[in-house]
Amino acid sequence: MTHYQQVLRIATTGKSLSRFTNKVQSVVTESGVKTGLCTLFLRHTSASLLIQENADPDVLRDLENFFSKLVPEWENYIHSTEGPDDMPAHIRTALTSTSEQIPIANGRLMLGTWQGIYLWEHRQHGHTREVVVHILGD
Repeated sequence: MTHYQQVLRIATTGKSLSRFTNKVQSVVTESGVKTGLCTLFLRHTSASLLIQENADPDVLRDLENFFSKLVPEWENYIHSTEGPDDMPAHIRTALTSTSEQIPIANGRLMLGTWQGIYLWEHRQHGHTREVVVHILGD
């Protein structure tokens, strides 16, 4: 059983979804694992990971619009030290996920045809986010 780990650094441009499926697949290929499991873990509390539609960008826009209404910025949140977009970002992260698991077969991520892996930046300004990629398998 092989364990392989790598940290991906992903630069965001502020509130947006950044697809990084190819970067994860590159790590899987580099690991040499043919059958196993890829675990992704985001090391932040104001962004999240998402497996979502990778063909029609309207899906991503609709998700962002929905979350903007569900968790509005500029509310009177108690936590505001890091700016008015910080607490809404924490709430959005709590409602989504900071980790994902994807099976590996024949050295490839077993994503569906229309699935892509995204880092969802919930803050207004860009950041460099770290995603730990852990591969386990043979």
